[in-house]
Amino acid sequence: MVVKSQIKFIKSLQQKKYRLQNRLFVVEGIKTVRELLASSLKPYKVYVTDASIIKGNSRDIEVISEADLKKMSGLATPNKVLGVFHFPTPKPVDYSGWVIALDDVRDPGNLGTIIRLCDWFGISDLICSPKTVDCYNPKTLQATMGSISRVNIVYKELQSVIEDGTMVLGAFMDGEEVYKSSLPKAGVLVMGNEANGISKEIEGLVSKRISIPQFGPKTAESLNVATATAILLSEIRRS
Repeated sequence: MVVKSQIKFIKSLQQKKYRLQNRLFVVEGIKTVRELLASSLKPYKVYVTDASIIKGNSRDIEVISEADLKKMSGLATPNKVLGVFHFPTPKPVDYSGWVIALDDVRDPGNLGTIIRLCDWFGISDLICSPKTVDCYNPKTLQATMGSISRVNIVYKELQSVIEDGTMVLGAFMDGEEVYKSSLPKAGVLVMGNEANGISKEIEGLVSKRISIPQFGPKTAESLNVATATAILLSEIRRS
């Protein structure tokens, strides 16, 4: 039987402060937990309401009541499984291929989608500025659909991790149209904040400004950052 202190501890991991303090994060849902168990991520504990749902090391799995799962869950309607995993250790960024850098992206759903896009387009490394939303935010994890285990995510000041001599592309409204650009085989693609775009400090690192042309009436102010990332990654891979 799960004890009250255990429930309180798991519930606390919904907050960034306690995730960082304990280097643990929570994921919910059968598909995502199964994916993470099959990955290199180390489980702390997996709580299930039915032992037949999840296969794995019995030491990592604990059967609990639906009432207890509801108490520790961050969802209004828990989905039978809640997994707690250790943070992975970030690896050095590999600049021999394409890298994505996020300059203060704040929306959890946008970050989660971008992580999933990195997985889809074979981008191994994602650099996030310190003010970018936490990749272990529950809403971010939900949007990644398990891709969190296959992308190396590094939180650091962008100035300190973008190497000298690296080709840096920045997404701007007034940049060269990406469909007419000659794109390199490797580099860093910088995507900016939802409201303010790329900051002045990071703009100074950009080697080439690129943009996505607008074909419809000039009524939409801009594209969602995750949507723009998808378009640019598709063009990078097509090139």
